[in-house]
Amino acid sequence: MYSLQLSPEQLEIRDTVRDFVTREIKPVALKADRLDLCDRSLLTDLLDQASQMGLRSLALSEERGGAGADALTSCIVTEELAAGDADIAAVLSESSRLAHMLFDQCMNDAQREALLPKFLGGDRYHLAFAGCEPGTDTRLGVNYHRPADTEVMVKTTATKSGNDWIINGVKDCVANAPVAGLFAVLVQIPGRPAASVLLVPADAPGLSVRAHDNAWQHGTCGEVTLKDCRVPAGNLLGDDAAAVLTGTAAPGRGVPLAQALNLGIGRAAYEAALDYAHLRVQGGRPLIEHQAIGTKLAEAAIRLEVARGAVWQAAWASDHPEAISDRSLSDLPLTTIAHVFTSEAVMKAAKDAAEIFGAMGVMRDMPLAKYVHDARVCQHSGDGNTDARLRVAEEIAGYRRASKSAMALAGE
Repeated sequence: MYSLQLSPEQLEIRDTVRDFVTREIKPVALKADRLDLCDRSLLTDLLDQASQMGLRSLALSEERGGAGADALTSCIVTEELAAGDADIAAVLSESSRLAHMLFDQCMNDAQREALLPKFLGGDRYHLAFAGCEPGTDTRLGVNYHRPADTEVMVKTTATKSGNDWIINGVKDCVANAPVAGLFAVLVQIPGRPAASVLLVPADAPGLSVRAHDNAWQHGTCGEVTLKDCRVPAGNLLGDDAAAVLTGTAAPGRGVPLAQALNLGIGRAAYEAALDYAHLRVQGGRPLIEHQAIGTKLAEAAIRLEVARGAVWQAAWASDHPEAISDRSLSDLPLTTIAHVFTSEAVMKAAKDAAEIFGAMGVMRDMPLAKYVHDARVCQHSGDGNTDARLRVAEEIAGYRRASKSAMALAGE
């Protein structure tokens, strides 16, 4: 049964992370001089502390050495971290997500034996999925009600040479690239109709990373160049790995971590405005007692509560696909729906929170300018809301996308 009542363990995890954010992250991330300089450098010391708390391996199964957290718990933790610093939340949620996918779902025993100890043993050993390439457009919206030629999008190649794979290509906008110890790289192997995934350690010969300015993305990302990069033949993942990592196995129904991160940003903005409204006196009484301010805060609170409901429902559905199969929940892509609603609700809440501060809301050394910027990044990151709406429209119409190559093989 779908329930909004958290377990004692979930409450303890949430409160522990919230306390860590309040004591350790916010005092550093919201320093006035850091904000004034628009310093978005990654707070690596705090990231290490969070890793030591087990947040890097949060979703990894207990059998493999992680916490075995479900999707809902992962979203709760991501929201709490993002309320302190969206970049730390982005790095940890990506590593945790990939740890579960790679070590629990995609690797064989030999691969786990070789790579899992390195992940568990290094607080700075993060994970990255290198799937996007320069000059390609993987968004479904531009192919609305048309088949997607997905094979053309993967230009990075891997060829067999003895007992090794030789990889050549460039991957762009790779989340966690500058801090990753292991990359899962989407490649095209000659003779195979579908893309494959190879595991490439960060120290593999021929691999180089160029970090991007992270002003318009959360976390840290970069460009990964593979030039005659050599990895053992045993680093090839199974045939289903590409579908798992790209989300094509269940489009729009993955864990809504990005949406939870967005929610944390909105909550931080709302709480800052609420505190200020209690503190600031205007016309002989606190701002919170003025009707116009109270209404703005109420609207923000309503939006955030509804957004949290959408995120939690999508997370629960990700953990319980049988609820969709038996029609207990809608078969629409709930994570995509949560993305559209949350990004717009948080953007409005952050702007309203900034307005409550008056002129101080736009000052660079105040946190509200950062929150509005962070909310704007969420609104336009990934596919964007226009394409997300088109994905929902295709679901409503009952359209099922097939690749052009599959249609050709079928004789269409």
